[in-house]
Amino acid sequence: MRIPLVDLRRQHRSIRKRIHSAIKRVLKSGCFVLGEEVARFEREWAAYCGVPHAVGTASGAAALHLAMLVLGIGPGDEVITVPFTFIATVSEITRTGARPIFVDIEPRSYTLDIARLAEKIEREYAFNERIGYLVNRATLRRLKAIVPVHLYGQMADMRPILELARRYNLRVVEDAAQAHGAEYRSEADSPPAKAGSMGDIGCFSFYPSKNLGAYGEAGAIVTRDSAWAARLRRLVNNGRGDGPWHLEEGFNYRLDALQAAILRAKLRYLDRWNERRRELAALYRQKLSDVEEIALPEEMPYARHVYHLFVIRVPNRDRIRQALNEQGIGAAVHYPVPVHVQPAYRHLGYAPGDFPVAEACARTVLSLPLYPELREKDIVRIARALREALRPARG
Repeated sequence: MRIPLVDLRRQHRSIRKRIHSAIKRVLKSGCFVLGEEVARFEREWAAYCGVPHAVGTASGAAALHLAMLVLGIGPGDEVITVPFTFIATVSEITRTGARPIFVDIEPRSYTLDIARLAEKIEREYAFNERIGYLVNRATLRRLKAIVPVHLYGQMADMRPILELARRYNLRVVEDAAQAHGAEYRSEADSPPAKAGSMGDIGCFSFYPSKNLGAYGEAGAIVTRDSAWAARLRRLVNNGRGDGPWHLEEGFNYRLDALQAAILRAKLRYLDRWNERRRELAALYRQKLSDVEEIALPEEMPYARHVYHLFVIRVPNRDRIRQALNEQGIGAAVHYPVPVHVQPAYRHLGYAPGDFPVAEACARTVLSLPLYPELREKDIVRIARALREALRPARG
């Protein structure tokens, strides 16, 4: 039998009655755009994330775009992020006219390298070698925000990121598209802080394959700032205020009621599903820990990983992936080409070799099937097939 990377049909079968009930509720109401279902989901998602405000959006990309606009980011501005991410992280920066500035990732977590981030800001924005340590106001003024990406289900190291942001008066936008329910734990965070709740704004995608997935495109923004939340509600709805008045140019970025109802039905399962993902990840570790060629994902001391993806690193990655696929195992690659060398971003002037950790990861990462409905015997089969695929390399 085939083991897909993600099996959404199996998930649907397990919650079919609740999903159908949610859809029928919307059909009966006759309200398909905004309305009470969206408002209720926004309240429930904000409460889950531990923040006062959530605003539904049409997608995770729309959420990122709106976050940049609300923070006043536009032409001539610069925003620091990572090159090892889905391209939407970067495209929604450039969509505003701002320039993405890349900083390499940390090889164990695949998230923003804090040491390199501090060095980048101090050397290029705040340090003038001729006169010593001094904020270079002309260049620092261009730098507006940091966008850490919580990749594969694990948060970036947020405390030092926030400290640097405070020092240099920068905004922080969390790209939490892959981190629904992930947590950050430190002495300053009691209880632990949920992904999206620590920066100025947190952005989520509810693409169907995510830990909390819609049945189509959907997203959300969370924030503690009531003024930003009010403006976001205008922007998602074509800039509309009260009555017939459109207070500014906006977008058709609304979350529709059917998706909101489905997300509400699924939200009650999210913690249970995340815990099952963690159990399956532990089983993968048990079955593969003795294979020297495999670098298993690491859970950082500050993090509670929710394993949106279970990503290993292996030599001869493409051959290993093909061998697994030939045995009916849906292994995949997230992501094979870092953003800084994508053709769409050649104009930024980066070149191969500029971010060696991101490039090394892109050559070796391999995502194995992982979803709550996966059976233990499936993981035993995947581990066996992976060992067999690596055997020729050993010989």
